[in-house]
Amino acid sequence: MVRPALRSRSRRRVKVRTPGGRQVTHYEKRKPGPARCARCGRPLAGVPRLRPNRLRRMSKTAKRPERPYGGVLCPSCLAELLRESIIGDQ
Repeated sequence: MVRPALRSRSRRRVKVRTPGGRQVTHYEKRKPGPARCARCGRPLAGVPRLRPNRLRRMSKTAKRPERPYGGVLCPSCLAELLRESIIGDQ
């Protein structure tokens, strides 16, 4: 039996089939909330909702979009920021 502390409802219950054919319950931490834009707070597309140990196994390109401020700003905030920087240069 798993430790009582792990059997709390704060953990997700996952049914897993073992090599011996038995079905057992694994208790794992729940997924984190979505990554959010630093400027407007909207959820970011293209950024996976995974626990840090799973994120470490992924390639850098799979963790965030490949553009300036990818994984930090949403596309609309980035466009606005770029427009402001161009206007500020003139």
